[in-house]
Amino acid sequence: MKPEIKSEVKQVGVLALGFGLVGIDRYLITPLFPIIAHDLGLNYGDIGTIAGALAIAWSLAALLMGNMSDHIGRRRVLTGSLILFGLLIGASGLATGLMGLVVVRLVMGFADGAFTPASISATIEASPQKRHGQNIGIQQMTLTLFGLGFAPLAVAWMLPFLGWRLIFSVFAIPAFLIAWLTWKTLPAKARIHDPERSSFDDWKRVLSYPNIRVLTLLMLCCLVGLVTTATFTPSFLLDHLHMDSSAMSIVVASVGLGAAAGALVLPWISDKIGRKPVMLISMAGACVMLLIFTNLGPHLVPLFVVLFMVQFFNNAMITLIVGPLCSETVPPHLMATASGMVIAVGELFGGGLGTVIAGQAAQHFKEQVGIGRVLYIPVAALVVGFFICLRLKETLPTKVGTPVEGD
Repeated sequence: MKPEIKSEVKQVGVLALGFGLVGIDRYLITPLFPIIAHDLGLNYGDIGTIAGALAIAWSLAALLMGNMSDHIGRRRVLTGSLILFGLLIGASGLATGLMGLVVVRLVMGFADGAFTPASISATIEASPQKRHGQNIGIQQMTLTLFGLGFAPLAVAWMLPFLGWRLIFSVFAIPAFLIAWLTWKTLPAKARIHDPERSSFDDWKRVLSYPNIRVLTLLMLCCLVGLVTTATFTPSFLLDHLHMDSSAMSIVVASVGLGAAAGALVLPWISDKIGRKPVMLISMAGACVMLLIFTNLGPHLVPLFVVLFMVQFFNNAMITLIVGPLCSETVPPHLMATASGMVIAVGELFGGGLGTVIAGQAAQHFKEQVGIGRVLYIPVAALVVGFFICLRLKETLPTKVGTPVEGD
């Protein structure tokens, strides 16, 4: 194996493991929500608030720390966020009420959000142009594979022995180990092109690209689809379809598995046929599959398969938006700034406020429609996203005439 390819594999592998831990932190609480809600006396609105708090902190950290990583380097930001993660991961289990959980999730969201744009840009920098989609897919798939795929299964296995409060602490040691690997594996030098430029100038420059403005709106729509679905599906299955907790855990695992498969397969296909065709197909596919899911009865296999396909399409779009589409739209020294801005707006209004609104709607109207109709909110977001996607400009180098780097 050539030295440059070996270095590429190492860097992408470490970045993928780190993003997997971020996924565990974000989504480990999801299958525990019904149990935590029972113990702490929380309702649907509280669940939406807790999930939204993390997303809001994630958005602010992505905006600020993404730009910082363009100035001081990826390695410092990534290692620092993983160390903070390791120190705080167990704090969720110490909460005794709503405010405690909200505060903990705010702090954890900042660590997770700091990791995200820097890791995406580091993956792009480690990869030749012809493997941007493939490698970003590998790195991004671990968020949902670990967080929404493995975590529900791990919860089902550990819960009888540890209880929900201790489960969070299990992942502290892996966080410190991956922080050390990140420091050892990633290059030390920052890609600084103009040390005098300010963050405000960077954000203004990034927003001057029409594609970034389109991608920001698309990210909002996709995160409403992902976060709202992931947050409320366990309660939808238990309270609306009246499935038992074991069946619920199996169905919820399809969210992570489908999202991981979509992130791996469809961005790789976009390296061949273009980013925009894959985005349009995925937006339509996610919307249709989610409509089918909301109208299925309590049948485990159909629910698993359809929810798998919902997130197969949805997470592929998120991967393309924050990875190849952002990085191929702006100059290299603004990659993390662009990705951080798109993530920030999407998380704030889609993953944050959108989830809070969905939770309040489910709670307020539970006597009439309740949790049974809350998933129509992401359906509406995906419909809007399809029409926005029509304005997207293609960025694949071989489609727009940009020379492709070799190995």
